[in-house]
This record gives sequence, C-alpha cells and structure tokens, in this order.
Amino acid sequence: MSASKLNQLIEYLCETLAVPTEAISLGLRQADQATNLLPIVMWQYGLISTAQLNQVFDWMEEA
Repeated sequence: MSASKLNQLIEYLCETLAVPTEAISLGLRQADQATNLLPIVMWQYGLISTAQLNQVFDWMEEA
C-alpha cells in the first residue's frame, strides 16, 4: 500500500470510525511491513469490529 493510501486509511479510521490512535499504532506495529493487511490485523486483535472491517473494505473499494 502506498504511503498516501495508508495515510488516507489512517485518517478514515480516526475520523469516520473513531478508532483511537493507540489502536491504530498497535495495528501498524503488528502488521509490520504488510500495511495492506492493517484492517485485518486490527480486526484480529479486536481493535475494530466486523462491521467496521466491512466499512473499511467498502471504503478501500471506493478509494
């Protein structure tokens, strides 16, 4: 995932889904270099719900 897309995703998580920045930071650490897997990693760690994961996928499809 490009840096600009990652930044847009992080902005979407913060502003639209109200995901705490600490949760996003943890997700980024766990995803390591596979930032395209960030939404899945965050869901696996319970940082976002299944509904939020679906919203992220919908957003990624449109972006």
